[in-house]
Amino acid sequence: MIDLIFDVLPQIHGGGSHDGLNLVKGLEAFLSFIESLTTKSPAEIFAAIMPGFNAMDNIHPLLVHFPIALFTVFFFTDTLGGLFSQPAWRKLATPVLYIGTLSAIFTVAAGFQAAYSAPHNDATHAIMLRHQAFGISVAVLALLLSLRRYFAAESFLYTKTYGYFFLSALLVILMALGADLGGLMVYKHGVAVAPVLQQNIVGEQNPRHELTHDSAAHVHTSEMNTPEEPAQEITVHTHSHDGGQPHSH
Repeated sequence: MIDLIFDVLPQIHGGGSHDGLNLVKGLEAFLSFIESLTTKSPAEIFAAIMPGFNAMDNIHPLLVHFPIALFTVFFFTDTLGGLFSQPAWRKLATPVLYIGTLSAIFTVAAGFQAAYSAPHNDATHAIMLRHQAFGISVAVLALLLSLRRYFAAESFLYTKTYGYFFLSALLVILMALGADLGGLMVYKHGVAVAPVLQQNIVGEQNPRHELTHDSAAHVHTSEMNTPEEPAQEITVHTHSHDGGQPHSH
């Protein structure tokens, strides 16, 4: 769907007389795509329009963006509003905090589900536990900040609450540290990234294979496909995420 939208747009590079032709072809492809939706089921339509969302094993990567954005906006709006005596800014930050807290709770819940469903090894499991600790800390701290604000007197918004500002800053720092570990698991170790998991399986079964494109056949070896810092192999092991019932991946 996204590719079709960009096909409709004029080319940024190149220009020339082909822009109109590309626009027509893109529009034809877009109309053909719309027409094809009439023959699909609701689930197939959703998968065609939202392929990325449909490919997710869990919604944690989707939800995590909401608390990050909302808590960042809350921190700067509330803190600057307090320091510069702008109660209207602090009043605006209140619903942002509440919505961010709810999104953080749902994100943590989805994170636990992701931890049990995404294959990972012992090295990434240790990172995952730290990531979970930061996520839980952020959700708890956000809930405390929300309760303090909800039960505060009206004068709360008109005073410089330095302790509250400090806790808000701590919230953002913990959130940044947790997000950093999440990125480490995905971008370095390939946790929940389907091509990495498939590469590990194929690499064990067939380390040397031939691929044929439109030109002559050529050979890929495991050395050629291995990055400088390859994702560690996914091995089956047993561990516990919360001190409860151990499980295996």
